[in-house]
Amino acid sequence: MRAVRLSVVTAVATAAALTSVTACTQKSRADSGDQVIGVTATDDSCEVSKKEFPAGHIELAVENKGSKVTEVYLLFPDDRIVAERENIGPGIKQKVVAEVKAGDYVIACKPGMKGKGIRQDVKATGGSVAQRNPKLDQAVAAYRQYVQEQADETLPRVETFVKAVKAGDVEAAKKAYAISRLGWERTEPVAESFGDIDPKVDLREADLEPGQAWTGWHRLEKALWQEKKIGAEEKTLADQLVTDLKDWQQRVGTAEITPTSMANGAKELLDEVATGKVTGEEEFFSHTDLVDFKGNVEGAEKAYELLKPVAGKNDPALAEELDKQFAALDALLDKYRAGKKDKADEASYAFVSYDKVGEDDRKELSDAVNALAEPLSKLAAAVVK
Repeated sequence: MRAVRLSVVTAVATAAALTSVTACTQKSRADSGDQVIGVTATDDSCEVSKKEFPAGHIELAVENKGSKVTEVYLLFPDDRIVAERENIGPGIKQKVVAEVKAGDYVIACKPGMKGKGIRQDVKATGGSVAQRNPKLDQAVAAYRQYVQEQADETLPRVETFVKAVKAGDVEAAKKAYAISRLGWERTEPVAESFGDIDPKVDLREADLEPGQAWTGWHRLEKALWQEKKIGAEEKTLADQLVTDLKDWQQRVGTAEITPTSMANGAKELLDEVATGKVTGEEEFFSHTDLVDFKGNVEGAEKAYELLKPVAGKNDPALAEELDKQFAALDALLDKYRAGKKDKADEASYAFVSYDKVGEDDRKELSDAVNALAEPLSKLAAAVVK
């Protein structure tokens, strides 16, 4: 998970162009002046250079002139994410590239990476979308099926976890906990795009805002590993977890999924690893971070594999580097398996407890993640070449 989804979001600082919505066979038109929107963020303002622009490829040219780390989002009016750039440090300039249809949008800056942000209403007018590559349509269809399958497979695993919680069986619940999260971890960017589901099911204690109710997996994680007890409240929360994840399962089919959002999502999954799993912050009580780690990497790799027929043709050197770095990270993770290596078998997701992984080994994992994240940040650009 990210530290906090729509309210507080963290990720590694990597200067890379993010693209979203419809990918196409033509080169981006964001280099034309009328499609570049300047966004100047400070600690108390979010100024945009224009509030109307032609639909199609656009570029948010972001500069943080404040003293706090900030985030910039392009949102639909209902807060679904179109494109985003996180962890923009003071004095840093970054680009957010998207292809948008005509309609109303919101640009939000979040100084200090907190709250709903300082917002500007903007509009994409007229415009046209370039013809799409049929191979990319095939990739989207296959990825949509994958995401739905992950949601469908999550529910019975969660129900097994919840059954143990409601029976008061702490050890059985602990055993079922990590694997119940795997489908979510593989497809987090899609799950997060809805905005309201993620804080209900995947919020960490450290990220709670004043007065915010804490529900979901991590609340139950604390009860099982730190409090070592299951009371009436936890049983109620377990039922709520199933309800919220069923909501997710039903809504997955309505998600905005495009070739470039797939590419950006793959990079976001690596950011999730870098900011939560490698640090040991994600599974603070259970230390099952490596299961989440593996799920994030698998989800990123799936998106890349589906986009590779186009991205590899457009940028063969990038595809070669991505193949190399995914293989290296997969091999490194295999060193920490406590079960057999068989993706079809849940036992293969038994990893050593992350509190047993030393600082030198954590650095090695972090270096491997960074080595993959850098070329992965170029995947979206390769898709739209």
